[in-house]
Amino acid sequence: MKLNIVPARTGLQWVRQGITVFWRQPMALSALFFMTMAAMSLATLLPLVGPAVALALLPSATLAMMVAAAEASQNRTPTPALMLVAFRTGKQRLNAMMSLGAMYAVGFLGVMGLSALIDGGEFARVYLGGAPLTREVAESGDFQAAMWLAMLLYVPLSLLFWHAPGLVHWHNVPPVKALFFSIVACWRNFGAFTVYGLSWLGVFLAAGLAMSLLVTLLAAVGIGASMAGGIMVATAMMLAAMFFTSVVFTFRDSFAPPDAQTDGDEPAPGADPSH
Repeated sequence: MKLNIVPARTGLQWVRQGITVFWRQPMALSALFFMTMAAMSLATLLPLVGPAVALALLPSATLAMMVAAAEASQNRTPTPALMLVAFRTGKQRLNAMMSLGAMYAVGFLGVMGLSALIDGGEFARVYLGGAPLTREVAESGDFQAAMWLAMLLYVPLSLLFWHAPGLVHWHNVPPVKALFFSIVACWRNFGAFTVYGLSWLGVFLAAGLAMSLLVTLLAAVGIGASMAGGIMVATAMMLAAMFFTSVVFTFRDSFAPPDAQTDGDEPAPGADPSH
């Protein structure tokens, strides 16, 4: 497996490719993203272990979007069956993906646990949906300190798992090695990932501004707040689906394709025709 080093400007290209490919199959990719998020939300309803199970499903959900985006980039229509792609590629890779999920859940809960040392767990309860976010809580110094600590700790956790699902699925790399190769690839391509993150931040801010203007115009012509709220939620879901669509291009450009594939594997993400 060869690691590719790409120029910083590639980060902007990843964003462009994610948006372009999303609009080739907007309904299919939006539906798949919604279904994966719905499955994780339903998992939280399980007694006691619900939140941990939902967290453990995130690497599999990420892989589903990566495979779907790779399909769309090759002008094929992603199907809802891709939601289970992590669970139907053989026992070895199934166990590897389950291990990734368990490690991610432990890591995320560890981040929340460390933040709880600062504010007694208030930020963790709000973030995990166990408590409402009030103005008084948000303005608390301890809450803000816990929030910034959690954000700081989540960055390396995210980089560890960024490429890991793809490495397990397409390169058959063991979970621990996949985590190592993932963070090394992100570090070696630090410039490209910085541009990638800043570019997506710009996209989100621009979309937020556009939605604010739209809501103001709708209010001016007497359109109800419920419709405006629905538009904002739909836009947020589409932006999130676009973001996850772009992840496969960061993976594709960071690692050379595997030399061979096992029968039954999905094809590795190939060159995007718009590349």
